Amino acid sequence: MAIKRFQRLRRSLEDLFPERHLYVRSGGEMRGYVFSTNKQLLCATAIAGAALWMGVCTAAMMVSALSVSSTDQVVIKQKAYYERLNADRQARLNSAVAQLSASSGSLDELAASVEKRHAALAMLVSDFRGVPGASQALQVAKPRLGAAPIERIQATRMDQERLIDAAETFAKSRAERLRYAFKLAGLGSENYASRDGSLGGPLIEAKDPRALAAVLDVDEEFAGRIQHAVTDLSDMRALSAASQKLPFYRPTNNPALSSSYGVRFDPFTHRPAFHSGLDFPGAFYTPIMATAPGVISFVGVRSGYGNVVEIDHGNGFKTRYAHLQAASVRVGQRVAIGQRVGAMGSTGRSTGPHLHYEVWVNGRAQNPNRFLKAGEYVQQAS
Repeated sequence: MAIKRFQRLRRSLEDLFPERHLYVRSGGEMRGYVFSTNKQLLCATAIAGAALWMGVCTAAMMVSALSVSSTDQVVIKQKAYYERLNADRQARLNSAVAQLSASSGSLDELAASVEKRHAALAMLVSDFRGVPGASQALQVAKPRLGAAPIERIQATRMDQERLIDAAETFAKSRAERLRYAFKLAGLGSENYASRDGSLGGPLIEAKDPRALAAVLDVDEEFAGRIQHAVTDLSDMRALSAASQKLPFYRPTNNPALSSSYGVRFDPFTHRPAFHSGLDFPGAFYTPIMATAPGVISFVGVRSGYGNVVEIDHGNGFKTRYAHLQAASVRVGQRVAIGQRVGAMGSTGRSTGPHLHYEVWVNGRAQNPNRFLKAGEYVQQAS
């Protein structure tokens, strides 16, 4: 069979490259050259190989040129960004120096401006009081003792710029982490965030920094930056407070899972079935804890679940703790995060000691794993 295929291939090549004769007449003499099929195949192979090599080299050169071009573009963009940043800081420094050198009266104006900014920053820093990590991030630099008044004013002004930068970054990063935690849980953070933008008592709309500048008696650009920091701080506080009321925490100290949320093979029927919660393995009488504050809405036996404790957390949120060996709470009792509600067991439709944990929102079972991941982000933002 192989021989026949080879013969057919050879005949096809002979048809494609038949024997050719070339006659050259020179000086009254006639010379003939014979190009057999093998010679033509050899020449065609050499030409194809050369073309392939040239194509590969050309493609490699183009890829190299494009990659170098993209890298150069990134470098150019970074260089332009830092040049703009340095130019902005230099402009601020030049503005301060110009105010200092204009006249003796301008020194008084600059000192007054520094004092007003200090008062605004003091109000901002006071709003951060009590926020974990804020005191370390927003440390005020010590005054430069022995320096000339002009140098001390300029150093204070530069430290104010550093402090407002730190406040903006601190509040924004914490708020963004909490927003992402709510997104992981499938919850809209805008429903829990606060947008009042309050600062030191008076209510100033975030969309109108001119009003805040007038209240604080500072320039509009500085007031806008304060307003941004306050808005993110307000969101951070509201989201942090809301997270303390949602089931973002673990019901046991054991991080392992023996069964996840979703379709699985039922341990009794050995057929695919929907599993509406998470299973945490453990020993008998392992403490089971509330994952959020709330009121005990049910203590008793449910079909298939065995001994059950259910907690109503408000706003449509409910958690269920099943297969318990015993309950340590009663209906109507208010519980806090981490408070013991029962002990792990194997009651009901169970093959061994474990906790079956469910999260319900507005009457529908949710994936508890999303809430546990959200809780990890909330704890990192604390």
